[in-house]
Amino acid sequence: MRNHLIALSLITVLGIGQAAAAEVQVSFKEPEKFTDIRPTNDTRSRYQQRVQTAFEKMFNDMAAQMPEGYQWQVTITDIDLAGDVDYFAGTGGQALRIIKDVHSPAVRFSHVLRDQQGEEVLSGDERLRDMGFLQRISRPSARPEFEYERVMLNDWFTKNVQPAVTQHAAVTPKTAQ
Repeated sequence: MRNHLIALSLITVLGIGQAAAAEVQVSFKEPEKFTDIRPTNDTRSRYQQRVQTAFEKMFNDMAAQMPEGYQWQVTITDIDLAGDVDYFAGTGGQALRIIKDVHSPAVRFSHVLRDQQGEEVLSGDERLRDMGFLQRISRPSARPEFEYERVMLNDWFTKNVQPAVTQHAAVTPKTAQ
């Protein structure tokens, strides 16, 4: 299992993010066994690294929306990218990732989010799949790589993590008696 510790303070140094942010640790459990991270015109190892880097950035961006001092541990156990690789669709033997609604993006991961005092705010084993990913309005030419997966994760974050963090912050801080 490969661990990647991403210090979100680096984002601030680079001037990309907010001044306050949570710290997130993203790891990938047996990525060679993931459902679909097959490359089209790249080596498998290089494409796997690109996928991992993209997912680290997605969780990094979500953590940037949380208060400073929070710590989030995420272990990704499976990725199924949107679309499917067709090795005979391209001209000249070039493989293409064909996007159809039957090949929706999915990700499985476990996570634990802790506040500044180490108290658990949220945890769980998540199985996300966006069956309606092609129903979103966007220009195909403006879609960055792994956009369907990013939108799916951001939707989950907005509906689940942000409310939990807000609710946790609203609770009166515990004091020693």
